[in-house]
Amino acid sequence: MITLYDHPFSPYAQKVKISLREKGLAYEAPMPGGLGAGGAQGAFVEASPRAEVPALVDGDVRIFDSTIILEYLDDAYPEPAMRPKSAAERARVRMLEEVMDTHFEAINWGLSEIRWFRRAEGEKAEALFAAAKAQTDGFFAWLEQQLGEREWFNGETFGWGDLSVVPYLNGSVGHGHPPPEGSKLAAWLARANARPSVAACVADIAALNSAGASMTNVAELVEQGLFKREYRDHRLEWMIKSGGIDVVLKGLERDNIRFAPAFS
Repeated sequence: MITLYDHPFSPYAQKVKISLREKGLAYEAPMPGGLGAGGAQGAFVEASPRAEVPALVDGDVRIFDSTIILEYLDDAYPEPAMRPKSAAERARVRMLEEVMDTHFEAINWGLSEIRWFRRAEGEKAEALFAAAKAQTDGFFAWLEQQLGEREWFNGETFGWGDLSVVPYLNGSVGHGHPPPEGSKLAAWLARANARPSVAACVADIAALNSAGASMTNVAELVEQGLFKREYRDHRLEWMIKSGGIDVVLKGLERDNIRFAPAFS
């Protein structure tokens, strides 16, 4: 049995779950303890030294990073293949994935920082919301061009290119920024969400929310020192370029103060 350390809110973990489901592979998806609070340990940290999801364990194999996991799954379980056949097409969808993972993701992350963590409020929050909306619209136009006349980003069949986009667009929808109505991108998103592998990820999120694990109280957890945000390079770049450098500095100061005893 494959083990995938997961958090349903993670678009990176969703990418891997979509691949596993498309391939019909049986797996278990435990949600490790200590995420965001600095207390992760055990087999999860052995598989993922940064204590980040997703991390995959397949027998003696331990892999972190969603892209590396996807590559492993296509190599170890080649049917059905998620990657396109030609080298050029594989490069195209990998570049698409790179944009979504390191540019688009940062926008949704930044919105979560403001909306759920309340890292910024008032005029500062409104300015960052406006920047995120404009940037998201720009990426929607770019994605529309990338899709072109294809039915799927991957080409003739659903695959790597599609699973690399759909978690992030669903995240945008959750933030109130859906693709333009009537666009090819909106039609693609409807097709992608109709696939059982993608619909199951949406159901995972709904189940977690129903269990009381929504993000509505996370700002209080931050204030209590029970939740710590992890700043990655592409997220820092987005916040700084979008005018939120003071948001980053205040967040780092608060987290460092809260967690100073753990590092003394």
